[in-house]
Parts: sequence; structure tokens; C-alpha cells
Amino acid sequence: MKTARMLSALTLVWLSTLALAAQSAERPNVVLMLADNLGFGDIGAYGGGAVLGTPTPSLDALAAEGLMLTQFFVEPGCTPSRAGLMTGRYSVRSGLNSIIVAGTPLTLKDEEFTIAELFKKHGYRTGMMGKWHLGQEAQSLPTNQGFDTYQVGILETTDGTLYPESMRRSGLSEAAIEQAQPYIWASNESGELEKVRPYDLDYRDEIEGDIARAASAFIEANANEDEPFFLYVGWSSVHYPAGVSEAFRGRSPAGRYGDMFIEHDHSVGVVLDAIDDAGIRDNTVVIYISDNGPVSYEGKDHDFLGSSAGPFRGEVGDVLEGSLRVPGIVRWPGQVPVRKSNEMVAIHDFLPTFAALLDDTLPAERPIDGRNQLPFFLGESESSAREDYLAFIDGEISAVRWRHWRLYPKQIIASSGNPSAHGVYATRAEGTGYPAIFNITRDPREEMNVVGTEAWVIGAYMKIIGAYQASIKEYPNPQGFSLTTFPK
Repeated sequence: MKTARMLSALTLVWLSTLALAAQSAERPNVVLMLADNLGFGDIGAYGGGAVLGTPTPSLDALAAEGLMLTQFFVEPGCTPSRAGLMTGRYSVRSGLNSIIVAGTPLTLKDEEFTIAELFKKHGYRTGMMGKWHLGQEAQSLPTNQGFDTYQVGILETTDGTLYPESMRRSGLSEAAIEQAQPYIWASNESGELEKVRPYDLDYRDEIEGDIARAASAFIEANANEDEPFFLYVGWSSVHYPAGVSEAFRGRSPAGRYGDMFIEHDHSVGVVLDAIDDAGIRDNTVVIYISDNGPVSYEGKDHDFLGSSAGPFRGEVGDVLEGSLRVPGIVRWPGQVPVRKSNEMVAIHDFLPTFAALLDDTLPAERPIDGRNQLPFFLGESESSAREDYLAFIDGEISAVRWRHWRLYPKQIIASSGNPSAHGVYATRAEGTGYPAIFNITRDPREEMNVVGTEAWVIGAYMKIIGAYQASIKEYPNPQGFSLTTFPK
């Protein structure tokens, strides 16, 4: 009888352990890291690394331990990609299809539903460190968009560290310079943001390490709580101007940019080590992505940055392959099979994928452009849920990806002069009524327009555009903002 009771008790303990393990597997911690201006070819696992003078052991190991995506797509700039990540929607649907510049009205609206709000709805503790760049109105701040805490906060962009020096050379007053000076922010116990210190060129050299330390502290503080956590790390690297702490100076033959990239890889390793040290590796989803493709020329002294689009053409601001196709890595030990895949995934897909993970649905009164990739991530499906993708410039459809084809209603033309550049320097040119068509698999640098011989692809192109146009008839996009075209 006593033995039977002991066996019964052991059985209950065993079943309880299994139930807790199952619950834990269903609700993992999530650490999402977003690099800034990191191109497809920068990381060693993607063909860069040591061959560019910037070995990336931490990122290479992460890629080897998870799902390494070689067709991961984002939007053409910092703000649009971040809006797409947070809302699961093309940035034009939230009016954030342009990079936020101080003085413009662009901001993330309160009515948007974000990834952080999804996790918070399910009892997650939510934290963010680093770059936000989705507006500075009260409604737009991270702590009003689902995050419990925000530390080492960059509300705008690292470009701002250059403004005071440039403004002084232009003879502007110190009062005007102070108004343009960016700051580092942190949330207090009430969730309100407070200024910590100026974000200037001196602190540019230190911020990456501080972001890593703040992220690690959040992991340590929350790893053993009853509820899981969602941590969003918005890195400052590899955005210009190149910032590198003293400990990493002179490490790379690629110069200051190379030193910065080596420090960035180290900082990623610090966060990964924090996960391991907390004993939560097996129940933590780690995602590493970039917001857009590279910048070829630094915004200070025209120094070559070194960021690489790999085999593709394109820079931040245009819609060529190299602007939109960046590294994407997903690691969840024992759940996401280790493999390398050329299936198509987009930054908008994370919101519906996480909703599926949490057995939830998303708001039905708005279009969601992301696709649920959970079966693909978990290896239950060999194919992703996506074979097409739209890209926008100034609110206008500017490129369409369908399978291995890229099509442009207007063709992207590099700037004149020496050096000639794409990105924000480029222009778009009208054709003769037909889109330009490129076979990315055969022609990754988009050098041969094959519209004359393979125009049959236009049928798929029109179908994709038609579906989007139908959606905006039912759910019109908000009035966008343009720096060059104004309402009459």
C-alpha cells in the first residue's frame, strides 16, 4: 500500500514535471536582436567575417546552432523596418515608410498593435535596450507600446551624434545646437522616460558595450521568474559614424569600421553568454537580424564604411536586392532544427509567427502583411509561408519580389559623380510602360533586364500588386509624409 502511494506520488511529480516542461516549451523566452545597417555579406557565415578583416565568431556560432536564412527581407530603412517588425504590416500602412528625421510628423500611433503588446498580453515581462527610431511623441515611446522597461535608449538615430559638430561649423547658436542634440534615455519605475546623458561622439564609442550590459542584466534579473520574458535589443552598430571602445581599437586591418564590427560581434556574444549563464538556453528563442542593407560611405569625412551587400547591389534607401536582403538567424535548441535555408522570410512575419506560438490571433480590423512561419521554423514544413514581397519608396510600390524574380515599376539608377552610389543618393527612372525584370538567382547584381524575353513574369507581378491594391480599398493607408512632395 505504502509502495503504491509512493508510486502514485512519483507519478504525480513526473506528470507535473512534464506539464511544466510542456508549458515552458510553449512559452519560451524570446531575445530579438536587431543590428543597424548590417549588410548581407558582413558576417562570416554569410561570406564576410575574417575575409573582410572582421572575424565574427559569436555570430558564426549562432548561425551554426540555428536556422540560417539566406533570403530574409526587410524594408529600405531604419524606421520602415522597425515599424514592420513591431506591427507585422508594411510600413506604409502605419504612415512610417520614411526614415524619421527630427522636425517631421512621423510617429508610431497608439492604435498600432505591437509585438511587445502581444507578449505583454500573455504575461511576458518585456524589456528593450538601444535604438527605437519610431517617434518621440508620448504615444510612440517604447513604454507606451508594450515594453515594461527601456534602457540605454536611442529614440532617434546615430546620425544625430554628428549634428552638433556640423552645426557649429555652420555658425549656428549653442541654443540651436542644444535643441538638435540627441540624448540617451531610460525609463523610471513609473514607465516615464528620463534623459540620462547626451548621445555625442564621445559616447558613440561606448554605447554598444552599455547596450550589451543592460541586456545581460535584464536576462539575469528575469531568467528565474515564473513568467517568461521578451527582450528586444536594438544595437547601434554598424551605423555610422563608426564607434568603438578603447578595448577594441586597432583589432581589425579594416580600420575603425572593422574594429566596430568586431566589438559588435563581441557584444552579441555577451548577450548569448548571459542566456547560457542563466541556464535558459534551451527555452529561449534567439533571433538576430538587420534592419536594412549597408551604407557604403560614412557620414563623416567620406570614409569608406566597409559594410557589404555580399553578391548583391543596393544600399539603405533603395529597393535593390542588397538593400532589402540581410542576415536572419533563428535559434531555439531542440525546437528549431539546425539548417541553412533559402526559403523567403520577411521582417513582418515575426508578429503572426509569435501569435501562433502563443496560440493567439491578431486584430482582424486591419491588414497584416506578415505570414505565420512557425511550421517552417519548427521544421514541420520544408517551405516557408512566403514567396512574394513588396517594397515601397515614398509610399509607392517600388519593387516586387516573386520567387527568384525582382521587378521594378521604375528602375533604380545610381547617382552620377565619383563615387557613384545607390541608396539615398539614387534616382528612379520611368521606363516605356513595362517593369524592369531581373532573375536574382542567375543575376544577383541585377545587371541584365530580361523584360524582353521573360515578360510572362508580369502576370504574377500584377496579381501581387492587385491583392495589395484591393486591401487598401478596404483599409486605406494613412496620409504618408514626403520630404519632396507636398499636398497642394
